[in-house]
Amino acid sequence: MLGHYLAWPINHGLLPVMDRMLKLGDGINAPMRPIITLLTDFGYDSYFVPSMKGVILSLNPDAVIIDITHAIPPFNIYKAAFTLWASYKYFPRGTVHVVVIDPGVGTSRRAIAIKTRNYYFVGPDNGVLMMAAEDDGIIEVRAIESREFMRPVISSTFHGRDIFAPVAAYLSLGLDISMLGPRVTDPVKLPGISSKVSRGVADSRIIYIDHFGNAYTGVREGDLGTRP
Repeated sequence: MLGHYLAWPINHGLLPVMDRMLKLGDGINAPMRPIITLLTDFGYDSYFVPSMKGVILSLNPDAVIIDITHAIPPFNIYKAAFTLWASYKYFPRGTVHVVVIDPGVGTSRRAIAIKTRNYYFVGPDNGVLMMAAEDDGIIEVRAIESREFMRPVISSTFHGRDIFAPVAAYLSLGLDISMLGPRVTDPVKLPGISSKVSRGVADSRIIYIDHFGNAYTGVREGDLGTRP
């Protein structure tokens, strides 16, 4: 059963890495067939999404890949963060959620992986993952720095394929998240998501408008306190 997972790692000298990875595990019980979700602003008419799926399946042919959406407007981090928050919790425990809304690709922005109580989140450190991750309860955040878990050649503009996709595949196979890189204590958070409620007035911002024109703010039920 294990043999077909190893074609790419063996070809790149990573068999010892796979052996260590499979022995360690990471404490979250994954579904019977590992699930990886993709949420991007790539659209549906380019090669970007199928390239990511190909990388994932070359490492884990048993992975079930679910498209949350690829119709996020380009670089709209707030809409992506809300979409992830609104959908992540309905997937089985152990699902790996990958988000690529990445206006900072090719800059010094970090690539991160987050382990929460029930899930993993993989993507750029620009705040897009944090609304959902904090909602589920963050256990640890790691910078993705180990080249062992990336493609051999890394594009400066397509980290979704060359970094996030292979990392997601390895996590779905049981990789201990600590092997990816150092712990991150200051992940980027989106400004304006939090709200202030005082004397019956809520100060927030609209972070999402759905297909029907409904506007969603950053105000949550807990912000309103006890209602009569």
